[in-house]
Amino acid sequence: MNLSRMNTDQAKHKIEELRKELHAHNHKYYVLDAPEISDQQFDMLLKELESLESKFPEFDDPNSPTRRVGSGITDKFEKVKHKYPMLSLSNTYSIEEIEAWEERIKKSIDQPVTYVCELKYDGVAIGITYIDGKLHRAVTRGDGQTGEDVTANVRTISTIPLSLTGDYPEEFEIRGEIFLPLQAFTEMNKRRVEAGEDPYMNPRNTASGSLKLQDSNVVAERGLDCFLYGLYGENLPGQSHSENMEAARSWGFKVPTYENRQIEKCSDIKGIESFIAHWDKERHALPFEIDGVVLKVDSYQYQDELGFTAKSPRWATSYKFKAEQASTILERVTFQVGRTGAITPVANLKPVVLAGTTVKRASLHNADQIEKLDLREGDTVFVEKGGEIIPKVVGVDITKRPIDSEHFTYISECPECGTPLIRNEGEAQHFCPNTLTCPPQVSGRIDHFISRKAMNIDGLGTETVDQLIREGLIQNPADLYDLQKDDVLKLERMAEKSAQNLIDGVEASKAIPFERVLFALGIRYVGETVAKKLAKHFKTIEALIAADQEQLVAVEEIGERIAESVVAYLNDPAHIAMIERLKSRGLQFELEESDGPSSNLLEGKSFVVSGVFNQMSRNELKQAIEANGGKVLSGVSKKTDYLVAGDNMGPSKRQKAEDFGVKIIDEQRFIEMISA
Repeated sequence: MNLSRMNTDQAKHKIEELRKELHAHNHKYYVLDAPEISDQQFDMLLKELESLESKFPEFDDPNSPTRRVGSGITDKFEKVKHKYPMLSLSNTYSIEEIEAWEERIKKSIDQPVTYVCELKYDGVAIGITYIDGKLHRAVTRGDGQTGEDVTANVRTISTIPLSLTGDYPEEFEIRGEIFLPLQAFTEMNKRRVEAGEDPYMNPRNTASGSLKLQDSNVVAERGLDCFLYGLYGENLPGQSHSENMEAARSWGFKVPTYENRQIEKCSDIKGIESFIAHWDKERHALPFEIDGVVLKVDSYQYQDELGFTAKSPRWATSYKFKAEQASTILERVTFQVGRTGAITPVANLKPVVLAGTTVKRASLHNADQIEKLDLREGDTVFVEKGGEIIPKVVGVDITKRPIDSEHFTYISECPECGTPLIRNEGEAQHFCPNTLTCPPQVSGRIDHFISRKAMNIDGLGTETVDQLIREGLIQNPADLYDLQKDDVLKLERMAEKSAQNLIDGVEASKAIPFERVLFALGIRYVGETVAKKLAKHFKTIEALIAADQEQLVAVEEIGERIAESVVAYLNDPAHIAMIERLKSRGLQFELEESDGPSSNLLEGKSFVVSGVFNQMSRNELKQAIEANGGKVLSGVSKKTDYLVAGDNMGPSKRQKAEDFGVKIIDEQRFIEMISA
């Protein structure tokens, strides 16, 4: 049926139908790993739902599948008291301690006891409340008594259902662990390094930091995942932990499976020890980090009898794996030069097997780390891979140090071009300042420029870039736009069609929008998100070049470090000359007019829009705010200037606005403001 001809009842029915269908497909894709439709078909259904929700805002639902992509900026995370305290588990580090725990259980429970063994995910604990089958609130552990409301961010995680199916309790809480899969972590760090930013240290800390990001749109891009492992409530269906987790699976939750042995029931210490031994060996094959196993008494009746200590339940404990470590010889230290000139010391090791793989190289991070360890070539070192993707050197066996060993002297010149290194105050890494001719910086900068999320130049890859540099045909990104087909044909193994594809790809890249061109320049600390914010705020490269550090810091989410880097880059005559060349070749260095506000009537003012409106839809109101230079916020705070209030607005928003002294206006008053 044509959307414009739908009446309210038809729209309501269609919206509910689409939401139900999309929730089901989402579950099959992310939880069951058994998709039934293509990504394109899913996207078409999602777009249809988005159109209907925009046309009929009275059927707004925070748990709609359209909310998965993020719902904007959160000014603060509200403190929430846990209904059921989130106690931590006691830790054990040896089989003897596990045996002692099991003996204490048997002394207290004079009946056969069934235990549930689970993986101990290395992530962030979360408690999620559902009411009437809808996701209501998600709260972090905090201090165990009080946590922070991170609902908007948790809604973006595809494996956490927004709406349930089946026979679920009216209200309950389910707990689990939010984590960052290793592949997502690796890809994120690759993007950060390409943007000249320091890589994140480990998946757990990155997952934790992601949950505290203020912009849920950014959280949605991170690829977080979640396993659920505990049910709490007044009217749960089963009498044991395992029964209730199976019920939770039937409602749509992602819980560990028995088939791949990520959860297992056993009746004695031998079964527990077998589970621990299995995962101590196999954990490195998992696509996510674990740091141990969790053991629980299955029966709720026995759990009640065993009770709690002041800090943890007596009926559960965790066994922590030792971070796998190996001992080997540090043969020599070499240095890598990154795209932005950052110098990274690398330990070249006598090959050693660690976590199932042969390790020949390990990270040394920076000069401070080498000095802290008093590291010397020829030392016997300890290498670890606990919580890290790249192995790292964590210590030195001084007892095996050669008598003639010498203190290690950190390099003072770039190993690639011989330029004296610099180290800025407050930074851990040394840098080569020769951005124009240092070979790794030249090739790295061009590789970044042509990458998929930057200029995305078809027919051009790293190998071809290296050939073009060796032949003296290119030295910076602007040179790409002077290439002729005959130049390219001179390259080794370059055929006529490949050469034409390269030239066509370079030409097509001239249509890439300003924010991606800005990202492609490779300014240190300017990743995709920062580039978008800078482009949206300044509109043109001229305005950005003219901005000082204070004006840059005034832009949302732009800190001192980013501002310093942008100013330094745009104050360099060589960079300005390259930008001018790129402009003269036709690249986009300003936002199209439709991307900017049509007026500055609302400049400097922030708005929250809530309720149902008569003359404009809620989305049209938000677009009108931004088109007139205003800013749309997702929630009322002290920073809000106006609350645009429609019919059926929730009383809590109005109360907050009154408490903060926010001006409340209706739709007509808003229209008058932009009609002035």
